[in-house]
Amino acid sequence: MKNLMKTTWLLSFFCCPFFLLSQGIQITNGPYIQRIGEDEATIIWTTDNDAVSWLELAPAGNDSFYATERPRYYNTSHGNRVIGKLHRITVKGLSPGTEYRYRIFSKEVAGYAGHQILFGSIASSNVYSSKPPAFTTLDRNKKAFSFRVVNDIHGKNDNLRAMLSDVKKENTDLVIFNGDMISTLNEEKEIFAGFMDTAVELFAKEIPLFYARGNHETRGKANTGLYDYFPGSNGNFYYAFRHGPAFFLVLDSGEDKPDSDIEYSELAQFDPYRDQQREWIETVIATPEFQSTPFRIVIMHIPPTGSTWHGTRDIARKFLPLLNKANIDLMLCGHTHNYQFIDKGEDQHILFPVLINDDETYLDIKVDSRIDVRQKDMSGKTLHTHIINGKK
Repeated sequence: MKNLMKTTWLLSFFCCPFFLLSQGIQITNGPYIQRIGEDEATIIWTTDNDAVSWLELAPAGNDSFYATERPRYYNTSHGNRVIGKLHRITVKGLSPGTEYRYRIFSKEVAGYAGHQILFGSIASSNVYSSKPPAFTTLDRNKKAFSFRVVNDIHGKNDNLRAMLSDVKKENTDLVIFNGDMISTLNEEKEIFAGFMDTAVELFAKEIPLFYARGNHETRGKANTGLYDYFPGSNGNFYYAFRHGPAFFLVLDSGEDKPDSDIEYSELAQFDPYRDQQREWIETVIATPEFQSTPFRIVIMHIPPTGSTWHGTRDIARKFLPLLNKANIDLMLCGHTHNYQFIDKGEDQHILFPVLINDDETYLDIKVDSRIDVRQKDMSGKTLHTHIINGKK
């Protein structure tokens, strides 16, 4: 009997090693919406162990998510499904202005036996006792929409919560983080501890989030991993999108000091990066889509005025000649931690309004036949109102 038990244990060890290797798996962060357009969306989440992950999608409706088998979407690379702790699933072929429900799954990779993968347990979002999260694709034909902008949070989750606690799908189409959401990125988990866990709790599972990189996100040993969590639609931190009557140019202002500054440890290459970005801006503003849009809004962390620092000067020198010819209606910036509104004509070098938001207020913006901007404090009190009328 003793020998039989020993043999059974050995067989279990060699034939079923995943029982020993598997520690169980949990979804640790997310999910949240990224890179959304009129016909696609990307869902991102993380797990504590390596996994193969997929997304199930369903149209909007009151039926149970279990009503029928839902199509699965995987993250693949060069013909293989991706294994990892960061899961980024893009779904294409969607319809504009359409709501979709979704559910996420992660199947633990417990180990390997040669080339064979040994799978463990599966973690998934709950659709049994909770409504599945749902997002709505962008729609250029929408007549009016609202969005919110915050910046320079620097990991202050209490401030972020105060600024975004009332964000709902019913009153906000999208949210923009306009840079410096953390001070330094040394570990990728700081993205979630610094602001994204709060964002997911409040809105980001269902409301699209657009990210403009600030100068502080370029710092720290994990800074090059930031894009994996906030992928732009064109493979860069600068990108464009259209929603309703507005075309958005999201620009990456880079760092604020010269590339040679000792603070950057000889790694900074932001001058040539801004050269590259200038060429992209020139291409975008020449497109019929940009030129035919009623409103054109620029999102950029560092403002192109108000400072003699190198970053500001380089931005002004490279970007303003193009933007001044592009009939921009409004530029939204941060960085200075001080509110300032520079109306068209107040700065001879800038031919459009620039609003610089501070670090303890947020912007509530509605776009319809005009752009209505309300700067509010953390209690929701309106401090300043700016109206940008449409072109005649």
